Amino acid sequence: MGITIAAFVVSFLLIASGGLLLFYRETMLQRISEVINPQAKQKSLLTSFQESGFSIGDVVTHFDSVLPKSQAEVSVVKQRLIRAGYRKDSTIRIFYGCKVIIPLFLCIVALVSGLGALSPFFVYAVCLGLGYLGPDFWLSRKIKKRQSKIRRALPDVLDLLVICIEAGLSIDQGTVRSSEELAHAAPDLCDELHVVVLEQRAGRPRQDSWKHLAERTDVDSVRNLVTMMIQAEQFGTSIGKTLRTHSDTLRTQRIQQVEEQAAKTTIKLIFPLVFFIFPSLFLVTLGPAIIIMMDSFKTLFHS
Repeated sequence: MGITIAAFVVSFLLIASGGLLLFYRETMLQRISEVINPQAKQKSLLTSFQESGFSIGDVVTHFDSVLPKSQAEVSVVKQRLIRAGYRKDSTIRIFYGCKVIIPLFLCIVALVSGLGALSPFFVYAVCLGLGYLGPDFWLSRKIKKRQSKIRRALPDVLDLLVICIEAGLSIDQGTVRSSEELAHAAPDLCDELHVVVLEQRAGRPRQDSWKHLAERTDVDSVRNLVTMMIQAEQFGTSIGKTLRTHSDTLRTQRIQQVEEQAAKTTIKLIFPLVFFIFPSLFLVTLGPAIIIMMDSFKTLFHS
């Protein structure tokens, strides 16, 4: 009897374990991969969180319809978002949703912290104004930062593009190779060049693709580069020599800007010298003399 019960228990455990292996095989493989590669756990959590359909952007986009906006304003904001590197259609809804959520959040913070009790009208007006204009300031700073990165990376990309052209590649092939090789060193500019390549593959003329690059970035050096390339293509001059000349010009301009900033430091140092350093020097040098003079005058008047 005991042998029969033991055999029944063993067979039941084997069947149960086989069922668990069949139904939970993917889970076990995932756990084994997490033990082998710890980063896979974070990736799986992130993917499961994204696959659940919940994201902050989905929540924010529901508030974009609160603000009244015209088509012209939407087009301007969309162009600014593209210059900042955000090309998805959902980014404009997130942007307008933030202009609604951030003022409400600041008002809630003022209410909870007790700042609203000091001067309710002033505090809540400041919260609403800062919350509404905050995304615009953030976007402007993001655009300037990205334009600065593009401006700094342009000479290096042009040098590689010149090397590719002089090696026998066409301007289109050189653009593809340059955007691939410098993707980690200059991601913003290479991303824009990749968009140029995609537009040309889609059938858009080369001149229009490069003109769109100048409009997207809104950088003077890129705009001058596009103008020179279009003129070189129209008049039949060497594009390699044109790009090399433009690259040397950009480096010369960078050196001149550094020299200009270095020359401005002497004027900028006047204000901290006058307001912070000179008073401390006067206090250290003239302070003891003033104290001695005050003591001598006291003894003189008392006598």
